[in-house]
Amino acid sequence: MPRYEYRCRTCGSTFELSRPMAESSAPADCPSGHDDTVKLLSAVAVGGTTSAPAAGGGGGGGCCGGGCCG
Repeated sequence: MPRYEYRCRTCGSTFELSRPMAESSAPADCPSGHDDTVKLLSAVAVGGTTSAPAAGGGGGGGCCGGGCCG
């Protein structure tokens, strides 16, 4: 079962819940009993893949991947 991360807007705590995907957007109470929470986006959903090289060759260093700075 997937795990989802939530943050409580009242106390600022972050917590995780295991729940079915169909319930991922359902309201979640924080462990302290507050009900003003928001579901956080996971790093996978935000970042995508990281294995592709950066545009411009990615030679490292310099202003354009090392091509113009010596």
